[in-house]
Amino acid sequence: MKIHLTSVFVDDQAKALHFYTEILGFVKKHDVRMGEKDRWLTVVSPEEPGSTELLLEPVGHPAAKTYRDTLVADGIPLAQFAVDDVQAEYERLHDLGVSFTQEPLEMGPVTTAVFDDTCGNLIQIVTQPQ
Repeated sequence: MKIHLTSVFVDDQAKALHFYTEILGFVKKHDVRMGEKDRWLTVVSPEEPGSTELLLEPVGHPAAKTYRDTLVADGIPLAQFAVDDVQAEYERLHDLGVSFTQEPLEMGPVTTAVFDDTCGNLIQIVTQPQ
């Protein structure tokens, strides 16, 4: 068994697609219309295009919005992405105007940072020991 798909709830799918592809560097995998305004919209790592997909899911359900907004209010990231070097990625994203709620922080064997994805979520990046 393996993880095939996970999702983040987003306010605006077009804005999310821009952020996740143009800023973070993911690539679009699927973009299928689902009704009049929603889409089945997934992105993947360009390094592993056949691995886990991230669904940029509309935050239409009230429970999803409450869940997501409560996590943000409490400063809790909805998702975590692995990077080779948190400090370098922090600097790259910061230079692109990404807003961080936590600058790089060493916590034992890992280094983390947390940013606002502009679509209603906090996302954590992490470098794990090799």
